Amino acid sequence: MKTVEISLNSIDKVKSFVNIITKYDYDFDLISGRYVIDAKSIMGIFSLDLSKPIQLNIHMETEDAAMMEALKPYLITE
Repeated sequence: MKTVEISLNSIDKVKSFVNIITKYDYDFDLISGRYVIDAKSIMGIFSLDLSKPIQLNIHMETEDAAMMEALKPYLITE
């Protein structure tokens, strides 16, 4: 499993993020506080506080460089 922090601070970002991750067979979970939701669920994402960074858990066995590249616009880098 890989964990990263992402930002989804606009409606357009949420829609494009969901469009990207639905192309992959991995399970994606978004964690915000005590809430854990399926990242492929637009309605679930809008139930979160999108003004704060959100933790994304990607359930995969090996690193997928193409997927991580696709997620770059959403990643919060320190």
